[in-house]
Amino acid sequence: MAHAFPPVTSRIDSRGRFGVTEFEPLLNSEQAADLLQIHHKTLQKLARRGEIRGTHIGKLWRFRASDLNEWFNRSERAAS
Repeated sequence: MAHAFPPVTSRIDSRGRFGVTEFEPLLNSEQAADLLQIHHKTLQKLARRGEIRGTHIGKLWRFRASDLNEWFNRSERAAS
């Protein structure tokens, strides 16, 4: 089941510094693959090829839900 994450917002504080006020949680391969309803190894393969944005942290892949949504929208438009 897809979970809604709060949007990432940012602002410049009074000292002119750029700060993130909210952080989009990262999903592991299995969580991200569940959202797309594909196997986690398929998702990792897509990330290695650069077809979907993911971050390799050590031996583990992490994904942002917004990147998954962006990839899904691109692939949906390409199919039509």
